[in-house]
Amino acid sequence: MALHVPGTSEEVVLRDRYEVASIANDLLIALWFLIGSILFFQESTAYAGTWLFVVGSAQLGIRPAIRLARRVHLRRRGGQGGQRHESGDDF
Repeated sequence: MALHVPGTSEEVVLRDRYEVASIANDLLIALWFLIGSILFFQESTAYAGTWLFVVGSAQLGIRPAIRLARRVHLRRRGGQGGQRHESGDDF
């Protein structure tokens, strides 16, 4: 999955790994909210649905934590730390 380009540092590999982590996190958030919504259709499963909403809501904080960890990791490695070629839309 990692892209190795001759003449570049491992920054591309690190960015790719953090992007995959962010995508996996987003998919899990969607899954928790979807299952939680379905569980709300039955009164007997609404309590479990509530907990899935709580888990999904807490997991929303993981996305900025992943971005921050990536920036710190890249800066420690001597990379750009997310300053170049990045926008607010980047994972």
